[in-house]
Amino acid sequence: MLAPLVEPGEELSIAERERYSRHILIPEIGMLSQRRLKNARVLVIGAGGLGSPVLLYLAAAGVGTLGIVDHDTVDLSNLQRQIIHGTSGLGHSKLKSAAAAVAELNPLVTVHQHDVWLTAANALDLFAQYDLVIDGADTFATRYLVSDAAAMLGKPCVWGSILRFDGQVSVFWNRHGPTYRDLYPEAPPTGSVPSCGEGGVFGMLCGTIGSTMVAEAVKLITGVGRTLLGRVVLFNALEATWREISIARDPAAEAITALMDYEALCGTSALNDDAISVQELAVMLGARQRGEIDFDLIDVREPEEYEIVHIAGALLVPQGAILSGEACLARDRDVVVHCKAGPRSAAVCAELQRQGYEHVRQVEGGVLAWVKEIEPTLSTY
Repeated sequence: MLAPLVEPGEELSIAERERYSRHILIPEIGMLSQRRLKNARVLVIGAGGLGSPVLLYLAAAGVGTLGIVDHDTVDLSNLQRQIIHGTSGLGHSKLKSAAAAVAELNPLVTVHQHDVWLTAANALDLFAQYDLVIDGADTFATRYLVSDAAAMLGKPCVWGSILRFDGQVSVFWNRHGPTYRDLYPEAPPTGSVPSCGEGGVFGMLCGTIGSTMVAEAVKLITGVGRTLLGRVVLFNALEATWREISIARDPAAEAITALMDYEALCGTSALNDDAISVQELAVMLGARQRGEIDFDLIDVREPEEYEIVHIAGALLVPQGAILSGEACLARDRDVVVHCKAGPRSAAVCAELQRQGYEHVRQVEGGVLAWVKEIEPTLSTY
């Protein structure tokens, strides 16, 4: 059992004793642990699918200070799972929406809004202000950044991830055990793992995984129970099963002494040299329709994504079919590939070029850029 992360704060007021009475009644929590929660400062990365239940349950539990890092706005596709936001918040800052929801739930909680994209340039300064970091990010680059920054400062990090019906939760703390790099020593190849925006997520899964993350944070703050340090729990909502795997610190791993370019680490920073913009694609499609040029426009997303929205004139050939060799593209024609935002088309481009295709280009920004800049009347996801 780890020692409590946070010292007890001042005595609870009468109103606080009533608000938190159901916690105080638990012998393992009691008044002392509730005062630790009151004195705790927790930074939450992201106010999205995982950040929503995390922030609400941290606030309800009486964590005294919450920091939120987010620089996105609420869109309609968020509301299926991001329960901290509502229809009235569409188009507005997720940060302000989340802060308002926390204030409505528990006005005793102090909220610090960090309206920034988390980067190697600002992570250490932000993390230094808090006792604990909760990582609800949905990209590998941010997960590596969060874990490394926490390790450099010796702070614990509660991590969770979700995709479709599957969720994972663990605790990373280099002072006592492994970090994210011990779980994933190498970043997955670009485009090999879809994001929630590409592969989908079972909305209710966010609540299950998010509440599990908060339970870990509360245990760390109060020193109660056995944490998930050195363990990863995996939940499958479709089968309603839980299982656990163990992880250990790699004794040969070098200590993290500096942050790096995490987009480069994960292969997401460099765009294909022959990338074209959606404006260029629109011109090319017009010329193709007039018979002036010819080329194949290949959509490498999944059928369900294509059904929601697609670029007229694109042929659906999912990434997996191309990378596995099940689908072969014409070698004697110009080929332009696109996905939702870029990672999968970049992976396809790289593989086709490795196979000797000479006339392959990708569309910068994919379908999202097309809808935003060319056909804003189309739906998105």
